[in-house]
Order: sequence, then C-alpha cells, then structure tokens
Amino acid sequence: MDINLIIGLVAGAIAGGVVAYLFATKSSKSVVKKDSADFDAYKDKELHKLEKEENALKSDRREFELEIKEKSLEAEKTINAKIAKIERREQDAKNSEKQIRKQESNLDKRDSELDGFKKTLEDLEKALSQREEDIEARKKDIELEISHYQSKLEDVAGMTRDQAKADLIESMVDKARIEADKLAIEIKQNAKDDARKEAKKIIGLAIQKCSVDHTVETTVSTVSLPSDEMKGRIIGRTGRNIRAFENATGVDIIVDDTPEVVILSSFDPIRREIAKITLEKLISDGRIHPTRIEELISKSEEEIAEKIRETGQQTLLDLGITGVHPEIVKTIGKLQYRTSYGQNILQHSIEVALLCSFMAAELGLNAATAMRAGLLHDIGKAVDREQEGTHALIGGEIGRKYGESELIVNAIESHHEEREAFSIYAYLTTAADAISSSRPGARRETLETYVKRVKKLEEIAKSYKGVSQCFAVQAGREIRVIVEPNKVNDNQANSIAKDIANQIENEMQYPGNIKVNVIREVRYSDYAK
Repeated sequence: MDINLIIGLVAGAIAGGVVAYLFATKSSKSVVKKDSADFDAYKDKELHKLEKEENALKSDRREFELEIKEKSLEAEKTINAKIAKIERREQDAKNSEKQIRKQESNLDKRDSELDGFKKTLEDLEKALSQREEDIEARKKDIELEISHYQSKLEDVAGMTRDQAKADLIESMVDKARIEADKLAIEIKQNAKDDARKEAKKIIGLAIQKCSVDHTVETTVSTVSLPSDEMKGRIIGRTGRNIRAFENATGVDIIVDDTPEVVILSSFDPIRREIAKITLEKLISDGRIHPTRIEELISKSEEEIAEKIRETGQQTLLDLGITGVHPEIVKTIGKLQYRTSYGQNILQHSIEVALLCSFMAAELGLNAATAMRAGLLHDIGKAVDREQEGTHALIGGEIGRKYGESELIVNAIESHHEEREAFSIYAYLTTAADAISSSRPGARRETLETYVKRVKKLEEIAKSYKGVSQCFAVQAGREIRVIVEPNKVNDNQANSIAKDIANQIENEMQYPGNIKVNVIREVRYSDYAK
C-alpha cells in the first residue's frame, strides 16, 4: 500500500475526530484552542513515525534485493562449475572410448598371433609324441640290455642285486657311523674341555672362599660317671629312677659292664641331647629321684628349645639372611642335632649356602637368593623322622607354608631331582650339595650300603655285550670296565661308556660323581725261535 494513501486516511480520520470533538465540546473557546495545539503535535508525531517506517521498509527492500543478487551469483557459479565438470567427464569418456577402441584393436592382433602360436604348439606336440614313442622303444631295448648284463654280473659276483645293494648300504652306514662317532667325540671333548675349565674356575673360587671348618663334632650318646657306684643310684631302688627317666625322656639308658660310662639310646637326637643334659645335671646334683628327674627334664627341654632358637638366629646372622619366619629359624636350629652319614646337617647346610653364594656371584646372579636356597635345602631333615615323605619334599612344604618364594621352594624340592628344576638357583643348589657331600671326609657310609652300591655298579657294567671284566675302585666313585678288543672297537667302547653312565644315573642313588672308564687294550706278541 502507498504511504501517501496511508497518510491521507490517517489525516481524514484525525480530522473527523477533531470535527466530532468540536461538535461535542462547544463549551469554551480556550479548550478548542488547546485541543487544536494537541492535535497538531500528535499529527507531527505520527507523521514522523510513518516516515521512519517508510525509511525502514526502503532499507529492508534494498537488503532483500542485494541478497537476491548474491544468491543469484552463487547459483550461477555452481551451475557453471557443474557444467565444466560435466564437460570434463564427457571429454574423459571420449578419451576412454578411444583407448578402449585401441585396446580392442590390439586384442584382435593378439588373437591372430595366438592362433598362430596354437597351430605351432600343435605341431610341436605331435613331434614330441613321436619323440616319446621313440624314447620309450629305446628305453625298453636298454632295459633288456641292462637286465642281460646284470644277469652276467650276478653270475660273476656270486650274489644278487639286492644283496650287493644291502652290502653297499651297510658299509656306507658303518663308515658314516664311525665318522659321526669321531666327530661327536671331538665335539664333546672340546665342549667338555671348555666347560671343565670354566666350571673348575668357578667352583675353585667358590671353595677357596668357603673356609668353614670341616671337622664337626658328632652327637655323643655316652655319659661319663664319677664312679661305678653312680650306676646304682641312676637305676634306683627296684629300678624306679631309671624307669622314670626313660618314661619322661623317651630315651633308653643302657647300663653295662663298661666302667664309669652309661649309654643313651634314641632315634631322636634332640631327645638324646635333652636326656644327656638332664643326666649330667642329676649326676652333678647328686639328688636322683623321680620328682627331681621330671623337674630337671623340664628345665633341659627349655634350655634345648632356647639353644635351638639361638642357633638358628646366629646362623642367619652369620650368613646375613633376613626375613625368615620364626618357625623356619627353629627348624634351622634343629639341624644342629641331625647328622647324615656322620656329617652334621647344619654345618653341611652352611657350607652349601656359601658355595651357592660364591658361584652365583661368579655367574652374575643374585648371591643372596642362592645363599638362602642353599641354607634351606635340607630343612626337611629336621622333621623327616616325624613326617612321611622324603626330606626334599617335606622341606619344600615347610618353605611354602612359611612364606618362602617358589624359587626357593623349587630349589629345595629339586635338589635330589624329585621335582623338575626351573631356575638356575636350583641347579646351583644341587651342585653345591654334591660338592659338600662328596668331598673327602665329609660323610661315612655303612658297610652294607657301600657293598650294595659297589655290587650294583659291577652288575650294570657286566650287563653290556663285549665286557670281559669290571672293577669298582676308589670307594665306588670309579668303575673300570675292560672290554674284549676283538668284539668291541674304539667307537663302540665310547658308546658303552656313555650308556653305562646313563644307566647309573637313572637307576642308582649316590653322592657326588661316578667316573666310568672303559678300557680296550690290544696286545700283539710273537716268539723269536
């Protein structure tokens, strides 16, 4: 709508209102003049407002026209870009069509060439088929000739083709075996020399550093008396003192004709030690009766328990081992009263701990871990007479129960190969245990055990074919096997030595190492007449 028209309508409306107002209010002339002034002001205000609205509409119209122009330009650009893209695609399609036509032309040429090759191949196949037929015919003729000559050779040699083949294979196998044995012997010897040098160096350094005293006091089971009259007092009236003593300690008192000595007998070394201390106190005190016996036994048990604890603590302090459960400390102290083949187990365990530590240090391993494994490897011997099972497995259960690591537990359980070793510390413990046990003077064997071991060694050696004699020497630490030279060659003698050593390892239990020497001696003699 035009703005002038709007203004006219508004003005007409205002004029009509004014006329109505004038007709309605004819009261006074001053009022009319005032209303006329107000009307003029109101009219100017409304006209100004309408002008502003007209200007705003004009501005919005210009902005709208500019926006339409911008969008038209953008649409034109987009359309032009799409047209260019379509033109490029059309050009690419034309190029592709040309390339395809060119490829089709090349394919037609190749098809014609392939047809020529195919015909050539067919000709070649025919020629090859004819050639194969000729070769097959020639092959049959050659086979007939070979068969004829083989028959002649078999007649001349006096053996069939299969027999000759078997003889040839056998001679080649024997030759290969001999060469392999020689090479294996050479390789093994070189490896042994290198390993022996390094092992001797490590073990030598370890033993040199391990300077413990090897002379250990064994458990004493005899008690000296001031006079033979003391025997009667120990027995008591009608034997009441000796019965009370034996019932309270669990130890037998043997009173014989030996002057001024009584013997204490018990399978438990700790009980025997308690009984020994108690009896010495009774002899020193002079008052021997059942009540006094029970009183002194109780005190002796407390003394031994405290001594066991102190021994364990002192051992750990000397070796610098910490973090050990109190029950394991007591178990270590009990080893002081345990022997094996005359060897004190606590001193043996200390020696093994030191050897393990020194060897681990030489190898760049954790010396503290190795020492701990070596010290605890025989803790099962402190209680193996009270529990079922071997001391290695019992010791492993004790270590596991009181918080030792699986590394230490495995070293304990595997040092006699009753469990598979999975760490270098287990192998070090086994080696150190063997060194400590097998050194000269370390252990004593009973005659019966020694004889059985020697007989078993000789039985194993004699079971092999070609063995004429065998002798166990050096207290069973070496077996010398003499073979018949006309039945066993040098390579077979080497194999027999390895087989005997393997069988001894698998079937026998023994401390240290057993050397197997196989001797093959050839003697030639003649007489001068």
